[in-house]
Amino acid sequence: MRYLLSILTIITLAFSTAVMAQDTVEITIEGNDQMKYNLNEIKVEEGQTVKLTLKHVGKLPKAAMGHNWVLLTQGTNIQEFGAAAAKAAGNDYIPEGTDNVIVHTKMLGGGEETTIEFTAPAKGTYDFICSFPGHYAMMKGKFIVE
Repeated sequence: MRYLLSILTIITLAFSTAVMAQDTVEITIEGNDQMKYNLNEIKVEEGQTVKLTLKHVGKLPKAAMGHNWVLLTQGTNIQEFGAAAAKAAGNDYIPEGTDNVIVHTKMLGGGEETTIEFTAPAKGTYDFICSFPGHYAMMKGKFIVE
C-alpha cells in the first residue's frame, strides 16, 4: 500500500510540475543590424504568461539601428501604424495614446537586451513588428495564440 501511495504521489507531483511549467513560456527573439528578427512566428497558448526577451545582437547604436518588439492588436494596419510610429521618437516610436499596441519592449541599441512579461491575449493571430522608422517592412512576424 505504501508503495502504491508513493507512486501516486510521484505521478501527482510530476503532473503538477508539468502543468505549472506550461503556465509560463519563455521566448527569446533577436534583432540584428540587417533589420531582421531571427523569428517570424511565435506560438503560445491563450492566457499563458509570456516572458519575452529581445536581444539586439548587432553593434550599431540605438539612434542608427534601434530595435523594439511591438505586439499589435488584431486588424491594425501595419503601414499606418508604422507611419504614426515614425513621428514618436520621444516615446520609443510608440504613438502616444494608441490603442493598437497590446505590449511592447523599450527601444534597444546594439548589444542590449530587455525582457517583458505579459499575459497572452485571446486566441487568434496577431502581428508583431519593430516600430523604428522603416523597420516594420522587414522586422515583422506572426504571434499565434492557440
